[in-house]
Amino acid sequence: MPRERVRRLSQAIEVDAPAGVVYTLIASAERRPLYFASNVYVERLDWYDVRGPSERLRVWALADGEVRSWTSDRVQDSARRTLSFRHDRNTEPAASTGGTASVQPLGPDRCRLTVEHALTFPDDSLEGAACLERNITATTRADLKNLRFLAERWDRLDELLLSFEESVRIEGPAERVHSFLYDVESWFKHLPHVRGVHLTEPQTGVQKVTMALDADGGTEQDITSVRLCFPHAGRIVHKETKPRKLLAAHCGEWSIVSDENGATVTSQHHVVLREQDVEQVLGPGAGLGDARRHVRAELGDETVRALHLAQEHAESAGRAA
Repeated sequence: MPRERVRRLSQAIEVDAPAGVVYTLIASAERRPLYFASNVYVERLDWYDVRGPSERLRVWALADGEVRSWTSDRVQDSARRTLSFRHDRNTEPAASTGGTASVQPLGPDRCRLTVEHALTFPDDSLEGAACLERNITATTRADLKNLRFLAERWDRLDELLLSFEESVRIEGPAERVHSFLYDVESWFKHLPHVRGVHLTEPQTGVQKVTMALDADGGTEQDITSVRLCFPHAGRIVHKETKPRKLLAAHCGEWSIVSDENGATVTSQHHVVLREQDVEQVLGPGAGLGDARRHVRAELGDETVRALHLAQEHAESAGRAA
């Protein structure tokens, strides 16, 4: 039986923000897809209190361009501003993966965020171990950079974050609704703002989508996203890996709740505005308030169109019968 060895990785970044702000951001598990570029979706499976506030999470994330999933136990220590984690589904060739994120104050409005990983490998996996270490290092650096972008705007973070939802009641089978939402490749035939869609499905229920959308001045812009489809739960969650103009991050969910007479379909959106693009996109003198109204109206209009088409798709089945 091969022996095991431990490799330790450490990445740190200094942030011009209070330590408490940074710790709050890293402790917010379900908002990680909005805060960290690599995270696609995070679901809390359990919450308990043994050594401190602890939780079990299911994580879907991008690693070397591929969507991977694992479960992770996290223990929070808000007094020391540390967050320890251990994955119980590991990325080969690692036999175990864990670590700690910690925030050290450097002053009232400055701190250092350090993320340390401890990886255990069999001795016969040197080449695979080096590749995994490179991926973890690159991903951690990108996530730290993203977090610093948000944390250093902490005094106006409420203005940069925007969440909303749209719903429609459908008198038709939930299966037909899910079928329409799942078949994103055909949306360009029905939605006027969609000029084209390219879809790949590397794993069952995991979709990678590139969508060409109408943009200002008769041009078009490409956005790319990852969609995770859970048909038995009536849910499709999505994360844009290349968001549209004005957005630093965008994720959301389509959910279908059925009853004996039909279904209610809801689309949620969560975005982070890209402040430096506001005047470039909306014109001189435009501010965050203008950007919030613009994004809310644009995304809301596109969502309502899609919901009404899903409604028509489902209800037409009942009329045809």
